[in-house]
Amino acid sequence: MEGEDRVLATAQQIMKSLHTSTDTDDMLLIFSSFDNRLSNLSNFMSSSSAISTPSSAKAAAASSSSQGDGFAFDSRFEEAEKLIADGTASLSSDSDVFLSAVDEIIRMTEDLEISRPRDEAALDRVDAALQLAMSQLEDEFRNILARSTVPLDTERLHHSSFIRRSSLSPSVSEFPDFETGTVSEGGDRGVGGSSGRYNHLRGPSLGGLEMNLDLINPDSVDELKEIADRMIRSGYEKECCQVYSTVRRDVLDEFMSVLGVEKVSIEEVQKMEGRSLDEKMKKWTYTVKIVVRVVLSGEKQLCEHFFSGSDLTKEICFIETAKGCVMQILNFGEAVVIGKKSSEKLFQILDMYDALSAVMPDLEELFSHEAGEMVCSEAKGVLDGLGEAAIGTFVEFENAVQGEASKTPIQGGEIHPLTRYVMNYLIYLVDYSNTINELLSNVESGLESESSQVDDDRELESNSLFAKRLSILIKSLEVNIEEKSRVYEDIGMQYVFLMNNMLYIVQKVKNSDLRKHMGDLWVRKRRGQVRQYATAYLRASWSKVLSCLKDEGIGASSNNASKVALKERFKNFNACFEELYRIQTAWKVPDEQLREELRISISEKVIPAYRSFLGRFGSHLESGRNSGKYIKYTADDLENYLLDLFEGIPLSLHNTRRKSS
Repeated sequence: MEGEDRVLATAQQIMKSLHTSTDTDDMLLIFSSFDNRLSNLSNFMSSSSAISTPSSAKAAAASSSSQGDGFAFDSRFEEAEKLIADGTASLSSDSDVFLSAVDEIIRMTEDLEISRPRDEAALDRVDAALQLAMSQLEDEFRNILARSTVPLDTERLHHSSFIRRSSLSPSVSEFPDFETGTVSEGGDRGVGGSSGRYNHLRGPSLGGLEMNLDLINPDSVDELKEIADRMIRSGYEKECCQVYSTVRRDVLDEFMSVLGVEKVSIEEVQKMEGRSLDEKMKKWTYTVKIVVRVVLSGEKQLCEHFFSGSDLTKEICFIETAKGCVMQILNFGEAVVIGKKSSEKLFQILDMYDALSAVMPDLEELFSHEAGEMVCSEAKGVLDGLGEAAIGTFVEFENAVQGEASKTPIQGGEIHPLTRYVMNYLIYLVDYSNTINELLSNVESGLESESSQVDDDRELESNSLFAKRLSILIKSLEVNIEEKSRVYEDIGMQYVFLMNNMLYIVQKVKNSDLRKHMGDLWVRKRRGQVRQYATAYLRASWSKVLSCLKDEGIGASSNNASKVALKERFKNFNACFEELYRIQTAWKVPDEQLREELRISISEKVIPAYRSFLGRFGSHLESGRNSGKYIKYTADDLENYLLDLFEGIPLSLHNTRRKSS
C-alpha cells in the first residue's frame, strides 16, 4: 500500500500543476487508463485540498458547499480527515485517537450513503478519506499480525500427555525388503518362550482439542480484532482477509518446518532411500494430528474471532490460510500411495492411514464450508489410497513369504531367518488388526474365496478376516519351511530343523496377541506337530544304533552267544554312537525345554537297551583280551554324553575312553 500511496501522491502533484479544469479532467482520464486505482484520484485531490486549505479558505469552501450542494461537514469529520491525511496518529502512538478518527470517517460514510438527496461530491470526499484510513489500517493489521506471532511450542507438544511418539515401532532396518535377496531376523523378540507381547504406542495420541497453543500473542488479539471489525464494517473485508491469510500462510509454513515436515515433490519422495523415507513417514504420522487438531484448530478459532462480523469472510479466510498447509501434508501421502510396495513400509503406511483417518472428522468440520470441499475430497482420496496401498503391501508380503526360495542350509538346523522375520512381523502387525479388518472388508470378495480354502479356519479363535489372513500366511510359511528342510541330506536333521521352526512359530503365537486370533486349538495342533517331528527324528537318527543292541544273530541265549558276533555288535554300536555324537553335538536346538525333552527321549530309548545288552553279553568279552576295545562305554557314560547333544558345538569321541575316567 505504501507504493500505491506514492503513485497517488505523484499523480496528485502533477495535477496540481495543471492550470485549467479541462487539462485536469483529461489528465485524470489518462491516469485512469493506466491504472484503475487512479480512477478515484479526484477524491484524494478534494481531500488534499480540504486539508491544505487555510482555515479561512476552508470556511469559505464549507459555506460554498453548504450553499451549493446542501451539505456541510462538521468539525469532527474535518479533524478526523486531517488526522488521517497527516498521519499524525497511529495505533502504535495513540490508538484511541486514531480509531476514533477512523470511526468518524466510517460514520460519515454511512450517513452520506443513506442521505437523500445524495451528495456525490461529498461522498467522493468522504470515500477518499475512507480509502486512506483503510490503507493505514491494512498496514497496521499486517505489522501487528506479523510481530505478534508466537513461535510453535514444540517442547510442550513433544512432552505433552496428549501426544506421545512411538519408540518401539518397527523400522526399515528391522524389516528389510524381501527383494534384497536375503532375509534378516527382523527384530527378534520373545525367542525361546519369553514374552513376545508389546503394547508399543503406534504413532501419536491426542486426547482431543483440549490442548490449545497461543498462536498469536494474547495482548495483540483485541487490537487486531478492532482493526478487522472496522475494515469489515467499511466493506474492506477482502483486503483484511488477504493480509491475514498472506501473513499466516507464511507462519504455517514455518510451523511445518519446525515440526520437520518439508516441502518435497512426489518425484523427490520416489527417489528417497528406505531409511530416509521411513523417518519422514514416521514424522508425517506424528505431525498430521498436531497440524489438524492443534495448529489448524487454533487458526480456525482465530479466524472466527477476528472475522466474526462476516460468516463468509471467516470461512474463506481460514480456507485460504490453511489449505496450502493441508495440501502439503496430503501431497506426501499421495507420494507414498503411488510409491513402490515393499513389506517394510506396511507398518508406516498403516500408521499414516490411522492418523489421517483419525483427523478426517476434524478436517470435515474445519473445512465444512462449500469452498473447503476440495480439501476434504483430496484428504478422502489420499486416505482411500493409503488403505489400498496397505492391503496391496500386505498381499505383496504374503506372496513374498510363499515365494521366498533361498536354498542355503541353516547351520545346525536352527531357526530359519524367514521364520523369525515372518513371525516377528506378524507380532507387530497384530496391533493393526482392527484397521486391517476394516480395510480387508472393502476387498472381501476378492480374498474371501482364498480364505475359505484354509483347513485351519475351524481351529481359529476369531472368525475375523485378519485371523483368516494370518492363518493363510502362517500356513504358507510352514509349507515353505518344510520345503527348505529338504536341503539337508540327513533325515534326522530335517526333523530337527522342522521342530525348531514349528516350535518357534507356536511360541510366537502363544506368547503374543496373535493367540487371540489363532486360538488355543490352533496352538495345540502345532504342538502335536512338534511331537510328531520329534518321533520321526528318533526313528530316523537312532534306529540304526538300537538295531545293534538286538539279540538277533548272536545266538539263542546269552550262554552260547558268539563272541565274534558280539564283538561286531559292540564295535558297530560304538561307531554309530560316536558318529551321531560327532554330528548331533553340532546341531542346535535353541529352546531349552525342547533340547532337554529330546535328550530324555533319546536316553529313554538308548540307555535301557544298552544297559540290558551290556548286562547280558558284556561278561563274554570282559574276560578276554582287548575287551576295552569293544566295551568302551558304560550306560552312565552314554547318558552323560547325550547331554552334549544339540548345543551347536561339534565334539568327537574318537580316541576317548570312558567319560568318567
